[in-house]
Amino acid sequence: MKMTAPQRKEGFSEKRKEREERRELREKTRKEKELSDWIPKTETGKLVKEGKIENYNQLLSRNLPVLEPEIIDFLIPNLQEKVIEIRKTTKVRRSGRQFSFRAAVLIGDGQEFIGLGIAKDKERWPAARKATNAAKLNLIKVRKGSGSWESTSNIKHSLPFKVEGKCASVIVKLLPAPRGIGLVAGENIKDVLRFAGLEDVWCNTFGATGTKLNFVLAAIDALSKTTKMKISEDIKTVIGEK
Repeated sequence: MKMTAPQRKEGFSEKRKEREERRELREKTRKEKELSDWIPKTETGKLVKEGKIENYNQLLSRNLPVLEPEIIDFLIPNLQEKVIEIRKTTKVRRSGRQFSFRAAVLIGDGQEFIGLGIAKDKERWPAARKATNAAKLNLIKVRKGSGSWESTSNIKHSLPFKVEGKCASVIVKLLPAPRGIGLVAGENIKDVLRFAGLEDVWCNTFGATGTKLNFVLAAIDALSKTTKMKISEDIKTVIGEK
């Protein structure tokens, strides 16, 4: 019996979904094996493996360097990952053209930590794996707030104050929003905000926002300023920090 076009399309979608599930299962098995066989090479890694550091906030408070991606796998095991961009690049040498892939991967725990990694490799998925490891070494903490100075709720669903980030010609301004507004932002950076655990944010953008990677980098730069910015004790009281 001959299949119709919609049936063929549905069959292709199911096969693609099965392939993705098998790939995710293989990746999960590989990560578990790597963690069980991991032998720390740095002092921070040894402290984490011995259980003397139980979460990433303790690591930040002690200002310890993170030089091994396995440290993050131990402290934040359920990280979300998304490939932002994979682009084929070319380098011309005397021997001829050399092709490689540049991958950008976004990771986050969906609560307060987010990171972006960029890496290159001759193959597509090894480049993405390298970018994921690079993102784990570049995690940033995002400070959150209630979204409105008039709000008396202790639920931190938005930003505590306005922040601005920049990458190349792209400028991203993120503003606190009251509960229920949602993410009023471009599709390219909604995942950035979701991965940081933000639910309600207003966003203004300027420049060549069609450049997806620069758009994402500008948003992450803005989020990083929530913790870099020094705030007074009065503001800490308002946003619920001791």
